[in-house]
Amino acid sequence: MSDDATLEAFRLADSFLPVGTYSVSYGLEQFVADDRVTDADDLEALLSTYLRRQLGPADLVALRGAHRAVRDDDLEAVCAADRRLSAVTLAAEFRESARQSGDRLLSLQREIRGDALFESYADRIDAGETPGNYPVVLGAATGLAGIGEREACLLACHGFVTGLLGAAQRLLSLGHTDAQRILDGLKPVMSAAIDDSADRSVAEMAPFAPLVDVLAADHERADRRLFAS
Repeated sequence: MSDDATLEAFRLADSFLPVGTYSVSYGLEQFVADDRVTDADDLEALLSTYLRRQLGPADLVALRGAHRAVRDDDLEAVCAADRRLSAVTLAAEFRESARQSGDRLLSLQREIRGDALFESYADRIDAGETPGNYPVVLGAATGLAGIGEREACLLACHGFVTGLLGAAQRLLSLGHTDAQRILDGLKPVMSAAIDDSADRSVAEMAPFAPLVDVLAADHERADRRLFAS
């Protein structure tokens, strides 16, 4: 990759990026509330499940689809990946948080990079023709920036895990050393999830994490919530 593309990847992976991912826990809050995640080992096991069962077979497939589509200047393919990801994401909170984060990232990219495809994509979202999910917007952003497809997937996995580790530091009082140990230990799982996504078409998105979906539904009805999901 060029220096510009590498620096753009660093920017998109930075927790400083104002897209609101700090406000979501993707069900982790409910796992903690139900005493299903009580320590660092439980947390690492759950994050591994997310990577293998959700990101690999769904989010990363959508990201790859958008990444390839923008290189072909194919807005219809971007929207197809976007709609399919919403269709296979069962938890309402996950769909909503993905749309909110996607909207913020798209608005940010439009502000700093004038690209006709982003403008057309935003028009489709405003018209209600496509949801604007975060993984799809990220795939489009990385594709337009010249960031490699695999590097974009690595970026997505790293951002997802670090976001949930940040949530765990508030929910579990997880120490910084444990957080770094988990992040390091999940490297092979991230690589495996990326490998799994490589041979799947958009039509073959198939996340399967039933307990995550059930607890996400429970979280929607929780009386007190620290996180939006």
